[in-house]
This record gives sequence, structure tokens and C-alpha cells, in this order.
Amino acid sequence: MTPKEPAPRQRKSPEQVRSAVHQAVIDLLSDPEGADLTIPAVAQRAGVNHTSVYRRWGSREALLADVVVTRLERDWPLADTGTLRGDLTAWAEAGVASIRTAEGRLLIRAVALSMPGSATAQGERAQQFQRRLGAIERIRDRAVARGEVPPPLDHILDQLVAPLYLRAIFGIDPPASGYPDLLVERLLGGTAAFQPPREPEKTGRR
Repeated sequence: MTPKEPAPRQRKSPEQVRSAVHQAVIDLLSDPEGADLTIPAVAQRAGVNHTSVYRRWGSREALLADVVVTRLERDWPLADTGTLRGDLTAWAEAGVASIRTAEGRLLIRAVALSMPGSATAQGERAQQFQRRLGAIERIRDRAVARGEVPPPLDHILDQLVAPLYLRAIFGIDPPASGYPDLLVERLLGGTAAFQPPREPEKTGRR
């Protein structure tokens, strides 16, 4: 009887590799012992060859940005509510929900606090985040198609996107309700101030 030969290692599809690598990044970032986020460490955790990771993403910075943008696209969908105000509010509500989760805060902080690396790495990371800017531009394009006049992209970034990301970076949860409406109201020219939800009054027996 001849010894049984080991089964050949199953080849992962490109999408399976991407999914395994993304999960490996999240696992390493979540490691309570502070595991180093390096390409070899990610590849080992994902069960793929590190050369495949380098070939696809080029650098740690670009990989991390891809993970973050992919999660943002999943968690912050572009709802078509029929109005610019509705679209922006829905986008901000999804953002608040995302950064109130441990994973959402972790990923955004990891990108913000990571070393910028080489000029090539910075360019690769910027290219990934262009996808996110493109999503916001689609909200503006839909508004124009309806006959609405949307704010410039810079205004949306400064007054709607930046406050959410900064809260995630500093680990400060946005208010559970009312905050998206406040940001959109200010962005579109209103002057509303945030009013925290009132707690029901306690009534005691006399």
C-alpha cells in the first residue's frame, strides 16, 4: 500500500484572497496584544503568499486604505431619497452608525495614525480614497439631475465628512440622534444648534 499523498492546496480566487486579506487586517488591528500590521503578518494570517499581497496592493498603506474604503462603502450606502437633503442626511446617519461601532472607529483611526510612508505609498493610498470622494460626488450629480444646487465638494468634506472622521479618530462617539440633521442643516445654510434628546421627566408619588 502506497502512502496517501497530501491533497493539493486549494487555490483561492482573487475575491477570496481579497476577502481573506481584509479580514486578516481587521483581526491584526483588533489583536489585544498589539500585533504588528505588516504585509508578511497579514499574508500569514490570511493564508496567502506575501508576494500576492504586494503585487495586488503595493504597500501596507494602500492595503489599509482599501480595507477602510471597502468597509465604508458597505456601511455607508448611497441611499437615493429623492432630495439632496435626504441623501446627505441618510449618508450621515449611516456614518454615525458605522463609527459608533468598535470596528468602524478602529479602521479610520488606523489609517489616520499610520505612517505616511513613501511618496508611492501615499499616492496608492490617495487613489483608494478617491473611490470615497467619487461616492460623494454621485450624491451631488443626482442633485444636479433633479434641478437642485448642491454645495461644492470641499464644503461637504469640511462640514459633513470631516466632523464624523475626526470623531472616529479621537474616539468620540457622535450623539445617538440629531447629529446628522445638525450637520446637514449647517452645510445647506441653516443655523440650527444641536439639541440633545430630552430624558423623560421622572414623576414621583406624593
